[in-house]
Amino acid sequence: MRRTATVGRLAAGETVKRLGTKAANVGRSEQGAQEASARRQLETAKQIVAALGTMKGAAMKLGQVMSFLDVGLVPEEHREEFQRELAKLRDAAPTVSFKQMKSVIEDDLEARIADVFAEFDEQPIAAASIGQVYRARLREDFSMREGPGRGGDAGGREVAVKVQYPGVAAAVRADMQNLGMIMRLLKRMTPSLDVKGVTAEIRDRIGEELDYELEAQNQRSLARIFKGHPFIVVPEVVGELSREHVLVTDFVRGVGFERLKEYPQAERDRIGEIVFRFFLGCLYRHRQFSGDPHPGNFMLLEDGRVAFLDFGLFKRLDREPVELELACQRAVVEGDAQTLHTLLAESRFLPEPERVDPDHLLAFVEGAIWWYTTADEEVQLEPEIATEVMIESSDPRSSYFREMRHQTIQPEHLFGRRMEMLTLAVLSQLRARNNWHRIAREWMYGDAPVTELGREEAEFYERTGVGAA
Repeated sequence: MRRTATVGRLAAGETVKRLGTKAANVGRSEQGAQEASARRQLETAKQIVAALGTMKGAAMKLGQVMSFLDVGLVPEEHREEFQRELAKLRDAAPTVSFKQMKSVIEDDLEARIADVFAEFDEQPIAAASIGQVYRARLREDFSMREGPGRGGDAGGREVAVKVQYPGVAAAVRADMQNLGMIMRLLKRMTPSLDVKGVTAEIRDRIGEELDYELEAQNQRSLARIFKGHPFIVVPEVVGELSREHVLVTDFVRGVGFERLKEYPQAERDRIGEIVFRFFLGCLYRHRQFSGDPHPGNFMLLEDGRVAFLDFGLFKRLDREPVELELACQRAVVEGDAQTLHTLLAESRFLPEPERVDPDHLLAFVEGAIWWYTTADEEVQLEPEIATEVMIESSDPRSSYFREMRHQTIQPEHLFGRRMEMLTLAVLSQLRARNNWHRIAREWMYGDAPVTELGREEAEFYERTGVGAA
């Protein structure tokens, strides 16, 4: 109720301010009026950041997504400043006392911090959407105290300790109660939307994110797949210390996203290819993937590898839906509108297929994935590209949206589409350049890799035998 009241006061206050700005603009020149409105939009954006920053869970995650996906919320001349304001939500730790967080740790581990850790920095190094991350070092005798076969060689390791905010699970579940209302509003725009199924999928995934024991399983799964990989690192989990509200993993040091954006083009291109291969490659090669590719979830290590973090929002798929997506991508590549229409109709994406023109459907789908399907050339991704793709996919004023109101999305595909969109947003913020189509052909058609990273990865998969699920 307090969070709802905060947003309500914000909305009411901004309505009054906006009306005030409009009234004042009557006496201003056109340029002056535009500048005043732009400043008001920026101020509103900053206040939204402040409001989101007081929240945990669902609201803060929205702010994290907004922090790297520019959807035209503010005028172009203020977008960089807006991005900087929103970026604070990724890394700035909210005000939660260490005394409170210490209670969560000791209650979950059923031990005092001093009995488990030789060092524990009380200042958080990062804020996740529902918790904080601390740097610590395990006691040298940790493995001996855990008993035979439990501690292994964990003793003395430097670790990252992710701790859930006290009470955040109840807060997020309360946020999820409002989801039904939001979905009903969306249904007005897309009458064919499977509101019940999509709502259940979102609640399931967000609910799973609250369980750090489940996240530990997700992370261990990918850590096994990528163990020894030439350029991808998934930190190992200390399973003995991973509980419902506490997750302990190997600590990694690296360069964060804001600095990476300033790297030379060639280095950004390489990082971009690694990000693309990790997120989309996990889905199409391994049928399991992290659904949260925001910039705070990866960093460049000193040896050139990229470490990926945070596997709370995670999805596993059966073979059939993955093969369907690949078949649809091939239809787009080949310009086969009828095959695409048939595939989506048979899989219930088109509840009323006769109301959707195959050529319009092809154009609509291509508009979202052209950058790695039909663009068989080097593409320099820019923030404006991600903005355009998102608007064309969701704005009622876009070219084909009115007709596409008669399609829906099957719940099991929802987070894959989210991951794909946010990966594009990350690559666009990096301004990464590549022939993304040629990389994607490795899983779409089984083509041989054409990049050096692709050849290194192919050798890795041939050696380990984990190239496909």
